[in-house]
Amino acid sequence: MKEQYHKWYSPTLSKHIEMLVFGHAGYPLVLFPTTMGRYYECKDFKLIESAKWFLDEGLVQIYCPDSINELSWYNKNIHPSERVKNHMWYDEFILNEVVSSICHDKGLQKVAVAGVSFGGYHAANFAFKHPEKVSHMFSLSGSFDIKSFLDGYYDDNVFFNNPVDFLPGANHPDLWKMNIILGVGEWDICLKANQDLAKILSEKNIPFWFDERKWAEHDWPIWRQMFPHYLSKL
Repeated sequence: MKEQYHKWYSPTLSKHIEMLVFGHAGYPLVLFPTTMGRYYECKDFKLIESAKWFLDEGLVQIYCPDSINELSWYNKNIHPSERVKNHMWYDEFILNEVVSSICHDKGLQKVAVAGVSFGGYHAANFAFKHPEKVSHMFSLSGSFDIKSFLDGYYDDNVFFNNPVDFLPGANHPDLWKMNIILGVGEWDICLKANQDLAKILSEKNIPFWFDERKWAEHDWPIWRQMFPHYLSKL
């Protein structure tokens, strides 16, 4: 499969950023890494390999941007308010330097987003904040309440980057047009987090598929099974 490496200076983040792009054609999907994962993580753990057929057939192109979790949610050396602000810069970076660029190049209005584990938070948060830019949201064992990272601190910026808080009041019409999949294992540590988000979506009558895999834990083997299944829905 075709693989491209990109590195550029991000004016939004004021730092160099790296990204891998897989596939030669097809519908664009932005894939977020896990907790402290880098842009090559999903390749290293063979999640990209699980999508090989879709990539070789030109059905999908997968964009794997780097994360800055070490500067935001996991940065215990700065005040929680600054952690949130750093994430907001990342959100702006994804919107303006990744997604908007993809849409321009492809002549599309929207992309798909996906993520595993903490990447599932990133996918959901971005999708629900910017539904006008997202056609599909696939979360694989995600967790959607960020408050535990903030040592009790809470402000409006936290609220608007915490899907379980802001989604109940969100009313953008494109939320009801989005194809949403919440994938999780029966023995997954994030099962309740997915059940809680599913409850919010149900109460708002936002369509979604809750895919609970039996006898599955929070780990790469089940994600490698889920991912190509979800890509077939594009």
